[in-house]
Order: sequence, then C-alpha cells, then structure tokens
Amino acid sequence: IVHGAGLLVADGGFGGVLEIVEHDVQVTINNGVAVTRVSQVFLNKENRQVEALYTFPVPKEASVANFSMWINGKEMIGEVLEKKRAREIYNSYKQRRRDPGLLEQKDYKTFEMRIFPIGPKAKQRVQVTYYQELEFDHDWATYVYPLSTTTGSSIDSEVGGRFSMLANIKSAVPISALQSPSHGAEFLMVNHTENYHEASLETQDGDLARDVVLAFQVTRPMTGMDLLTSKNKGEDGYFVLTLTAGKELEKMQTGADYVFILDISGSMANKGKLETSVRSLESFINNLAPDDRFEVITFNKKPYTMFNKLQNAGQENIARAVSFLNSREARGGTVLAPALATAYKYGSDDRQLNTVILSDGITEQKERAKLIDMIRSRPVNARVFCIGVGNEINRSLLRQMAEDAGGLAAFLSQEDDFERQARAFRRKLMHPVAEDLQININGAEVYDIEPAKLPNLYHGKPLKMYGRYKEKGEAAINVAATVNGRQIETTSNILFPGVDKDNPEIERMWAWHRMESLNRKYEINRSPALVDEIVRLGEGYSITSEYTSFLVLENNGEYKRWKIERRNATRIQRDREAQQRLGRELEALRGQGLNDIGPIKEKNTVINMVAANKPEPQVSTPADVISPAPLTKRPAPSRSFDMPRFSGGGAMDPVSGLVGICLAAGAFLRRRKKK
Repeated sequence: IVHGAGLLVADGGFGGVLEIVEHDVQVTINNGVAVTRVSQVFLNKENRQVEALYTFPVPKEASVANFSMWINGKEMIGEVLEKKRAREIYNSYKQRRRDPGLLEQKDYKTFEMRIFPIGPKAKQRVQVTYYQELEFDHDWATYVYPLSTTTGSSIDSEVGGRFSMLANIKSAVPISALQSPSHGAEFLMVNHTENYHEASLETQDGDLARDVVLAFQVTRPMTGMDLLTSKNKGEDGYFVLTLTAGKELEKMQTGADYVFILDISGSMANKGKLETSVRSLESFINNLAPDDRFEVITFNKKPYTMFNKLQNAGQENIARAVSFLNSREARGGTVLAPALATAYKYGSDDRQLNTVILSDGITEQKERAKLIDMIRSRPVNARVFCIGVGNEINRSLLRQMAEDAGGLAAFLSQEDDFERQARAFRRKLMHPVAEDLQININGAEVYDIEPAKLPNLYHGKPLKMYGRYKEKGEAAINVAATVNGRQIETTSNILFPGVDKDNPEIERMWAWHRMESLNRKYEINRSPALVDEIVRLGEGYSITSEYTSFLVLENNGEYKRWKIERRNATRIQRDREAQQRLGRELEALRGQGLNDIGPIKEKNTVINMVAANKPEPQVSTPADVISPAPLTKRPAPSRSFDMPRFSGGGAMDPVSGLVGICLAAGAFLRRRKKK
C-alpha cells in the first residue's frame, strides 16, 4: 500500500493489508537545530501474523537518532549495530516469531523499517527520531517534512487515519515571520513571543501527497558568530562554531560569466521537476546584471548550446533564453560530463566563470568518478554550483561536486517558494565574501575538526565548523581570510566550558559530519579502514548509515544475550532530559505571551494601546559600541552579534566588515570568559 509518507507492505508484498492509523509528528526547532519525532501506529487488517515493511524518506542532512517500538506496552529503544550483524540477529528472531524491529538505510535518502510479528487485527506503535541542522538563507530557514516520496500517477495519496504535526520554533534572534509555503492557512500559527512561535496542522483521512514545508524568518544581525558546546563531566566536549556574513560584507558587484546547465533527461519529467527547474532558471536569468554574460546548455545524452558564445544579459537575449528553455522536453538518458566539459570552454583568465547545474543528479553510476575528476581539473577561475529540484535527487553527488569546486549546492522542494529560494541562491552565488578562510584555535586541545578544509564564506550562507575539545580552558581563536584580494587576520579569546548539558544533539551532528567526510574519502580510495571507522562512529553515536542499522529487541535481557551495549538508551535519556528543560522554557514563554491578553486596565490604557499597535519586529539596529551590554544572568549557549555602527552612516567596506565580525566575536567571547 502506498501512503503519502512512504510505502507500506506486508509479508514482502504477498497480499497482506496494513494501514497507518496514526501519524503524529512533533518538531522542536531550537536556534536552527530541528529535532523531529515521528510516531506511527500500524494496523494489521489480516487474520494472520504479518511482517510490516515500511519505506520512508528523511530530509537532507538529517541524522536518524532513534528507533523505538512498544512491546507489551513498554517502549524499547533500539541500538545501532553493524548492518550485516543487525540483519542476522533480526532474522534469527523471525524464525522464533519473537518481537524484533529493524531500521536500515537503503540509499542516500531512504530508510526501510521492518517489524515482526504484528498479530492478527493488532496494532504496533513505533517512533523514529532524527536531527537536522537547518540552513539559514538570507534570514530565512526552511524545514521540510517529506511526504511526497514516490513517483507515478497510480499512487493513492489519500491516507486513512489521523495525521498531525506540531512545531515549536525557538530562536535567540527574534522571529519576524512564520509561514507554510506548502499548506498555507491549513496551519494554525501562534506567535507566543518574538522568540517563540508555534505551528500546528491536523488532518483526518486527508491527502498527504505534498511535502509539509515551514519557513521562518529571523531578524538576524548584520553579521554573527555563534558558539554551541556540549560536554559531560569527565568526557571530552563537542563544539560547533558558526560564522555568518551580512550585507555590509557584500563586494562591489562586478560582471561575471554564467553558464547554466539544465538537465532535460527523462528522469526530470517526474513530478514536474523540469518545469520547476525552468522556472527557477528563469528567476536567475531575469536578475542578471547588465555587465554579466551568460550561456544556456541543456543536456540528456549530449549537450545542446543556445548561443554558442557568451552573450550580454540584455532584455532581448534574456527573452530568447526564456523562450528556448520553455520549449525543452524531458526525455532520454542522463550523461552530465560532456555538458560540463562544454561549459569549461567558456572560461577566461580575467573573469569569474560560474557554472550553474540544475539537475536531479540521477546519472549513470559509472560517470560519477569521471565527474568528480572533472570538477577537480576545472579552469582556474571556475566555480560550480548545483541546484537539485524535488525529492528524487542524488544529493550526495550534487553536494560533493559543488563543494569540491568551491561552490554551493541548494535543494528545492517543489512545495516550497522556489522563486524566493532561487533569488536567495543567486545572491549567494554573486557574493563570495571571503576566500581562503582559516579558523585556528590555539591554547586548547581541539581535534577532529570538520570540515578539515573550510569552504569560501558566502553572503547568506553561514559557515559551520565542528570539533572536539579536551578540557575546560581559555583559547585564542584566529580568523584569517582573503577579502577583495586583501589578507585579513585577527585573534580573539574564547573559553570552552567544563560542563554543558543543554545541547547534546550537537554530539550526533559532529559524528554525522565526520561520517560524511569519511564516506567521501571512501569514494576515492575504498579503504576498509574507513568503513570500520564509519561503523565505529555509527554504533557509538547511534547513527544509521550504509553500513549500520537500528535493531530493537524485546527486552534488556535480549540485548545482554547478544552482548549489545545500551549506548543509545543512555544517550536518548540525556537527550530527553535536555528536551524536558527546553519544554519548561517554552511553557514559560507561552505564559509570557498571555500576559498582555485580557482586559485593559484604565490607568494603563494609553500605554497598552501603544503596545497593541506595536509594529512587527524589524531587522535589528546595529549597536553603537562594539561590546554588548553586560547581562545580569547566565547567557544562553547560542548567540548572534549585532555589528557596530561605523562613522559615516554608509555601508562599510568588506575589509572593515570582516574585521568587525572578529571584533564583535571577540567582545562576546571575552564576556563569556568572565562568566
């Protein structure tokens, strides 16, 4: 049976009937980190025992952190094992008709859940939890819960039973807007305070053919550096450092060359991917500057050029390009390498060449290694940017191509506001703020930094650096970069805390990034030692991967019998304690939001009327001094920093801007040190 949220079959598809009668999603987004808990109840409509096989997607860059089953009324938390061993243990229980559950990763975006047995007319409750870090794009963050997961017109998207979603969104930076591009007014949006919003959606026997998309805007400061840490007493700690560039760091816009490569192969016909890609590309082309030049290449088995040379971005050429794009049809196979080689021919020594690929990345497997080699041998002034459209896309390939070429990758859900996403991505593409960026931490023993080589810093694309650290202590953070051809370097102090239990999720984030890095290395040299390390990390941090799976057993005694450590059960307990603390904080914010509701006291009539007409939060004004005002209570572990206002009132130059980032960061870090 195909459900809007995935594919559910019984007994390997031999005629069994199963239904999902409850599908509840709880999302907590805390300063850009989303924790999604999916609870589902399966109903066996047969008069016999069946095995449930449920295939479902997870969002990009999500880390599955838990798989639980309710057995005899009690939740049993799963553990992650090497994939082959997990499957062998699962099959051994099937022969004895006991209660195992198995969750495996099938490919880069799809997971498969197996549950056995589900008794005649019986129900089975399961829960899957995953973490993801949302990307902020020009102050907007987008959360996607994928429901539209399969292809073909014969699928029944009407799902029996109840579907509900509750999203709590908290941000240290004020939230100025919350919307659902996919479901609009079907969502109930509640603005409790400027730092806490809530969104809820519920359907009964509804149509789940669309992804659920939420987007929220925060009034971020012009520039920012954020630090999150997690450390238990007696253990090494974890950190993530985020550097964000604002508008004051935009370079003076100069003309650039763009070669747009559009995939028109047969796979792009599915669910209107080609139409969405064409509309996105139109948005790019219509916003080109007069001194830009561009060419359009379409490809399936071979490339097709439009102009056969770079043309100025005048209205006539833009109109011709739009007409050309709208005449394309999706058909044939996918071979990207010849199109990329053709794009490279347009490179020159005196202008930046931006090659923008719009594709689902579903190319012939034998071509992947060739594409990566071509990326690394690109012309000196060339960057490659990749845009994937829809849900059936090869994210890992598109991301690796872009990152290896000094560019960026973006992925557009067909239910999202793709025009906004396309415009934002184009702005990032036009404004690489800082190149050759290096962040060094001296004086503290930090290790296992991810990524090992930092990418360029782009306007609207925060840069994140993950790592481990040994002990509490002071360190010096050195930031160096090339901005507008000039070398910039500055150093500030930082204090790594001895204990921080409020952000345990970043431990899995660090491990997930580490595993992704090892996977990329394995694509190159196929070393078994890399797989061993991926398995070790997956088991240690409870992360499913191509080489690890979740296994749920009937009781703790069965885990002991197989000598399986209850590492995930311990980790989940810590995670839930942190979530409970956050829940109490959100409850307090709800109460705060109720303070102004009710009768207006006469003596405060004027004041309250003014408050009632208070405008929506606007972009925060930069502070007049570098160091922020001292706080009277312990500061939160995550912060954003307003840039200081410089004399003259105009936009500062990029060099001063980067120095300003470091000065603002240094002021914060010195303040943190005093706490």
